Amino acid sequence: MQIYLDYSATTPTRKEAIAAMEKALTEQWGNPSSLHTWGQRSATLVERARIQVASLINAPPESIIFTSGGTEADNMAVMGVARCYKKPQHIIISSVEHSAISEPARLLEDWGWQVTRLPVDHQARVDPQELQLALQTNTVLVSVIYGQSEVGTLQPIEELGNICRASGVLFHTDAVQVVGRLPVDVQKLPVDLLSMSSHKIYGPQGAGALYVRDGVELVPLLVGGGQELQLRSGTQAVPSIAGFGVAAELANEEMTTEILRLSGLRDRLFDLMADTAFLVSTGDRLHRLPHHVSFCIIPPLMKEGKTEDRITGKTLVRQLNLAGIGISAGSACHSGKVAPSPILLAMGYEEVFATGGIRLTLGRETTEADIEWTAMVLKQILARFMPKKLVVLNR
Repeated sequence: MQIYLDYSATTPTRKEAIAAMEKALTEQWGNPSSLHTWGQRSATLVERARIQVASLINAPPESIIFTSGGTEADNMAVMGVARCYKKPQHIIISSVEHSAISEPARLLEDWGWQVTRLPVDHQARVDPQELQLALQTNTVLVSVIYGQSEVGTLQPIEELGNICRASGVLFHTDAVQVVGRLPVDVQKLPVDLLSMSSHKIYGPQGAGALYVRDGVELVPLLVGGGQELQLRSGTQAVPSIAGFGVAAELANEEMTTEILRLSGLRDRLFDLMADTAFLVSTGDRLHRLPHHVSFCIIPPLMKEGKTEDRITGKTLVRQLNLAGIGISAGSACHSGKVAPSPILLAMGYEEVFATGGIRLTLGRETTEADIEWTAMVLKQILARFMPKKLVVLNR
């Protein structure tokens, strides 16, 4: 039995997107910048996909810039704004950003920029008042992730965006986990820049997009032939973009039904695990991605008091994989040592427990039987791995 529960990492490319890619590879393979028939066939395919992706967030097609994925879109937003200034300024991000935002921010810091990292509560939510207090006269950009990929929390994006708009500060959100899973309308949402990714919505890997509101100035990261409205030079990856477009259109059509189905399965899995010793849910249960379930292992006791004997999130990933179930862990592994999750640390979890995060994310193929089987197996693994001889761990 094989059960895939890592849809926040990537989704399987749906057959309709593959068909569109195959057609692009075999029939519409011209360079979309070329003026002849072969080139214009490809250009038409790219522009159709631009309309499809734009429709998913109710944006004008000309506001969509295709990229190689969410990471490039995030980098384009942060570094594209920063490069508009000759002298270092001030930016604000949350303390629970994806590395595609936190790493560019760290790089800007090395270059002399001021970076404020907004704190979050124990559910990973940003307090809008903290943003209001953090704004400075030289603040040029605020970037707050819409749906946190590790713990599933949704941020109060509308409120945060309104604060930025009232202050004349650009607002970007990494919406990679949200677009295609929840309704997004950039005509109503006060965002200036928004990142999205194809392979999170059953499109191919290697394609993404950045929404850029009309009037927002960016300095491109890639220069050359001036493709993508002069903001992202390089011949477009036509097959991937075509697949992205089809996936976006289908996500738009199926969203209402999938939100109800997935949120029901999500809540069922939380309920099944609610009485499990040593396991607590993480993230905000109310303001949450519809497909996202996450936990942290917090044993109050440890075997012989040795922290190296503790069970980690990666232990559970490996054990569930042996049982044919694919999930992910939030902690990072460096040189064979498990490092604590920076997201859980920012949420106030102690370092010894911040290696214990796991994430189970659901998708189109997930059934209630999958959820029930996974819960049973996870409980058995925890029961087997939790030490029998216990002493109190000092906190």
